[in-house]
Amino acid sequence: MEKIQHSHVQVRGLKLHVAQIGTGPKVVLFLHGFPEIWYSWRHQMIAVANAGFRAIAFDSRGYGLSDHPPEPEKANFKDLVDDVVALLDLLGINKVFLVGKDFGAVPAFMVAVIHTERVLGVITLGIPFLVPGPVGIQFDLLPKGFYVLRWAEPGRAEADFGRFDVKTVVRNIYILFCRSELQVAGENEEIMDLVDPSTPLPPWFTEEDLEVYATLYQNSGFRTALQVPYRCSQLDYGITNPKVTAPSLLIMGEKDYFMKFPGMEEYMKKGIVKQFMPNLDITFMPEGNHFVQEQLPEQVNELIITFLNKN
Repeated sequence: MEKIQHSHVQVRGLKLHVAQIGTGPKVVLFLHGFPEIWYSWRHQMIAVANAGFRAIAFDSRGYGLSDHPPEPEKANFKDLVDDVVALLDLLGINKVFLVGKDFGAVPAFMVAVIHTERVLGVITLGIPFLVPGPVGIQFDLLPKGFYVLRWAEPGRAEADFGRFDVKTVVRNIYILFCRSELQVAGENEEIMDLVDPSTPLPPWFTEEDLEVYATLYQNSGFRTALQVPYRCSQLDYGITNPKVTAPSLLIMGEKDYFMKFPGMEEYMKKGIVKQFMPNLDITFMPEGNHFVQEQLPEQVNELIITFLNKN
């Protein structure tokens, strides 16, 4: 961990926090989800650097140690796509492997669709090919109290989270998102109420890990984090006939609650997703949950490095 180097770089008018390790000629750029941060990739960054690659992860705009955009309520996925391309330009990187987890998979897909010439390959964890917009996830089929719908309501998550300190909020979300069932609140409860305060952290997520996350989110708060992804995922980004032709890998935990999203298991297991990613391989991990890269890092690292060496 101490070998990972940290800096702030000016990207499209904002200072973004960037973590890097390794000096290989081929570059792997890691894109985090929520409630994650660059640190979510700590195991993978060290492993790919040891395998001869240059590993880079950054805190998305408005997350952790990166600046908020001037108007967080207008932030969207296109901003993340433009940030990725601008960061690559700034660092003098022509082509890159993209690794995205959770909502970090979305800009990975979008960059691969819009900027095909910049992408050597795409690996996503927990999310199969999805482009945000009206035809993405079928929100109308999700349960009424599901966290994605609740947090999409301006002010609702802010009031829910505001009852607790940041460390407790991150703790609760990690515990909730480890479960294999959808996180649905009843009519008279909020998402944070779904976690019993006595519930322990998962064994692979230490109090020290929680402290790192809490410190980073105390710095940034949740203002931009609630906008991207939860309040911009149904915008129309103008992407028609999307297709990722780059070599691709989907790593999916069988116990990831995303498998319970309407139609998702069929979409992946029947190979429908390959209509959009013809060069996709899929690996299902029987014990894997939503945080598979932190839960089972050795197995995930092996899958990633095998893919990188092959492509």
